[in-house]
Amino acid sequence: MTINIETERLILRELRSTDLKGMFELDSNPKVHRYLGNKPIKTIDEAKKIIDNVKQQYVDRGIGRFAVVEKTSGDFIGWSGIRLNTEYNMNGFTKYYDIGYRLIERFWNKGYATESGKAAVDYAFNVMKLPEIYGTTEIGNEASHNALLKIGLTYEEDFYFEEEKLDLRWYSIKNPNK
Repeated sequence: MTINIETERLILRELRSTDLKGMFELDSNPKVHRYLGNKPIKTIDEAKKIIDNVKQQYVDRGIGRFAVVEKTSGDFIGWSGIRLNTEYNMNGFTKYYDIGYRLIERFWNKGYATESGKAAVDYAFNVMKLPEIYGTTEIGNEASHNALLKIGLTYEEDFYFEEEKLDLRWYSIKNPNK
């Protein structure tokens, strides 16, 4: 899978093995995982497994999260994008496309989640022709809540995600072209 989406400040592309160091920095940070069940990774091998899993999603599902690269520095700053969720029964849905993003802490509060998320929604609706996209945040994660709203998703409801023992918020956005 080859993806190259450009925004004003970012490049979204497929995840690569060369993103390993950045992925480890991202997912080993406890602050990044504060609203993700508090399960940061501990080894570089775990970061490799994450990248390999997403690369396999590209093959099996035709989509997976994108690497986010800052144009000015060329740095891997995290990931963003759409994926086909088939692993979890989330709020009654067992197969759905969701939007997500995760950024290395030093790149927080720059609007990158919103910028990359808008580009991913545009790709999902205009290239993939998806009818609807969903999103979730843990209750209390106001930064992510606000980013999803700025991307254009609508807050739907709160629910308890039994599998991970988390209180979550559920969001959706419909393709305006359908």
